[in-house]
Amino acid sequence: MESIITLTTDFGLKDAYQGVMKGVILGINPYVRIVDVTHLISPGNILECAYILRDAYSFFPDGTIHVGVVDPGVGGRRKPILIETGRHFFIGPDNGIFSLAADKKDIRRVIELKNREYFLKETSNTFHGRDIFAPVAGHLSLGADPEEFGEEIAGALSIEVPVPEKKGDTITGSIVHADSFGNLITDIRKEDVADAACEVEVKGRMIAPISKTYSSVGKGEVLALISSSNFLEIAVNGGSASAVLGAAPGDRVAVRIRRG
Repeated sequence: MESIITLTTDFGLKDAYQGVMKGVILGINPYVRIVDVTHLISPGNILECAYILRDAYSFFPDGTIHVGVVDPGVGGRRKPILIETGRHFFIGPDNGIFSLAADKKDIRRVIELKNREYFLKETSNTFHGRDIFAPVAGHLSLGADPEEFGEEIAGALSIEVPVPEKKGDTITGSIVHADSFGNLITDIRKEDVADAACEVEVKGRMIAPISKTYSSVGKGEVLALISSSNFLEIAVNGGSASAVLGAAPGDRVAVRIRRG
């Protein structure tokens, strides 16, 4: 079966960084399929990268290699790692970006990348995406055993992820991501609000009920619905909820469940 490597970075689209990574991979395995998840993670935003990878990785076939590079500590003390789970591989810095995608219960082993034979000959202190992660991904796609790349370590770093608080009939969570449409995705799960009469409060705006589609309300109106990733989302039909509400990641969202 054809190997697949995905790339998720904060490199943007203006510069050559993500293209150079592809060149390194293809120089090792010209037959691998490379898929861009996104290169528009907010610069240095580890938590945002963790959420994006969580929402994307499971839609790829077994054996897919996911390379994530949001790496504000590049060249520092953080380790370069490879995580093998029951279905996928994750390659990147050990700074928490894989916390949500690589479930601890499913991790088979974590390898610290140390074998320089699989790196580019000259390794910089500022571009491990090109010099370490891309070549390791290329060799892994050719069937190299993960143990060839370095030493197994106890585990990968996990970052603290905000968890909604439930108190009585109120669930208080937060916005975790604003997509390119200005839709605001929260950390409140579908199962916590589905099939219930709810009132959603964000930035002082009350929204009720939870809609099924964007077109359930009129153009320019604010709505709440369940996103394609099964989390509560705040949106504007034909507009940007981020702009209309002046809301951003980190802002509080409260859901009050009506009884009776």
